[in-house]
Amino acid sequence: MSERSEFRPGAVAVIGAGPAGLMAAEVLAASRHEVHVFDAMPSVGRKFLLAGKGGLNLTHGEPFEPFVGRYAERAETLRPRLEAFGAEALRAWAAGLGVETFVGSSGRVFPRDLKAAPLLRAWLHRLREQGVHFHMRHRWLGFGEGASLRFAAPEGEVDIEPAAAVLALGGASWPQLGSDGAWVPALQAVGAEVAPLRPSNCGFDVGWSEHLATRFAGEPLKGVAIEFEGWRQAGECVVTAGGIEGSLVYAASARLRERIASAGEAVFHLDLLPQRELAWVQRELAHPRGPRSLGTHLKTRLGLSGVKAALLWERAPKAAQADPAAFAGAIKALPIRVQAARPVAEAISTAGGVRFESLDDQLMLKSRPGVFCAGEMLDWEAPTGGYLLTACFATGHAAGTGASRWLAGRAGAAA
Repeated sequence: MSERSEFRPGAVAVIGAGPAGLMAAEVLAASRHEVHVFDAMPSVGRKFLLAGKGGLNLTHGEPFEPFVGRYAERAETLRPRLEAFGAEALRAWAAGLGVETFVGSSGRVFPRDLKAAPLLRAWLHRLREQGVHFHMRHRWLGFGEGASLRFAAPEGEVDIEPAAAVLALGGASWPQLGSDGAWVPALQAVGAEVAPLRPSNCGFDVGWSEHLATRFAGEPLKGVAIEFEGWRQAGECVVTAGGIEGSLVYAASARLRERIASAGEAVFHLDLLPQRELAWVQRELAHPRGPRSLGTHLKTRLGLSGVKAALLWERAPKAAQADPAAFAGAIKALPIRVQAARPVAEAISTAGGVRFESLDDQLMLKSRPGVFCAGEMLDWEAPTGGYLLTACFATGHAAGTGASRWLAGRAGAAA
C-alpha cells in the first residue's frame, strides 16, 4: 500500500478520492477515526482538477429554495443534506483552507484565483495532518467474504476488513479519470437497486449536412435561447461535426434525453435573436432589400451571419424564405431535431446510480450494514453551475456523518 501505512482493525475505508470521498474522510477523521482512502488513479482528485481547469465553479450563490429546486425530482431527498452542508457551508469550508471565494456575474461561485489545485493541495495537507492515509492505484473489485473489501493493487490483490466503509466511486462520465461505473455489478450483487447510468449535461447528435458540419463544426452559438415543451433558457452552445453541445444544451439535456427515451427523438426550438421580439424581426425582414441577396439582408438588418445564418438556411423550410412572417418565425423558433444523446463517457456528469430507496437516512446500504454511499454514484442529477460539486460535497459530508454515528452506536452497544 502507498505511504506504507497498514490497515489496522477498527479503521474505516473510503473508496474514491474525489470531493465526496475526501469530505467523508474529513468528517470521519474529525471524529477521531483512523481513515484510509483508496483510489484506482495514481493521484487524488483527477476529475476535480479537470473540472477546475477553466475556473473551478465550486457552488452557486442563489437563495436556498431555488438552489434545492435544481435537483428536480431528488430535491426533497437532497434537501436535508444541503441544509447540513450546502453552498454557504462549502464557502466557509473553503475559507478555512485559506481559499477565498467570490460570486460571479452569473451567480456562480469561484475561488479568487479560479484554480482547483491550490484548494486541493491545502485540503490534502489538512487531511494528512488529521492522520488520513492514502492508497493510490487500488482499484476496488467488490465485496469479499464477510465484511471484507477486495482491491487490485500494484502488489497484487489486497483484502481488508474495515469497521465501516464509504463508497464514493463516481458515475460513468470521464472513465479515463476513474469514474467508469464498473462498481454497478458489485452493488447489485449485494442487493442494492441501481438505476441505469445515463449521460447528463451532455451533447446530442443532430445529423447536419456535410456542408454545415465541415464549415462550422466548433463554432459557438452566442446569444441564443432554447425552448422545449414550455421550458426556455438563454445562453450559449456550440455546433459540433455531428450535433450540438455546450452549457445551454446541457441545461436542457435531461429533458431532451427523457423525450428521446420515450419517443425516439426530441425537437427543440432555437431562438437566434432572443433579445428581439417577433414583430421587430418581421418588420426588419419586410424592409425593402433592393438588389441585395437575402443573406446580405439578414446580415445588415438582423446581424445574422456565419453559423447562425447557416443553421437558418439548413433548418428553415424553403417556402418560408419568401415570406417575411414565416421566415421571422423560423428565426425566433428554428426546429432542431436531436436523435440521441452523446455517450455517457463524453458527458459532464451521470444520471442514475444507487437509488436512495436502497439506503437509509444516513446513506447506508440497507442490504449491507456499515457500507455508505456518496457523490455522483447516487441516483440524482443537476445542471452545471456549481450544483454538481455542491451535492457531491453534501452527500460526502452526510455519508461521513452517518458512518461516524453508526460506529458510535456500535461502540455504545458493545459497551
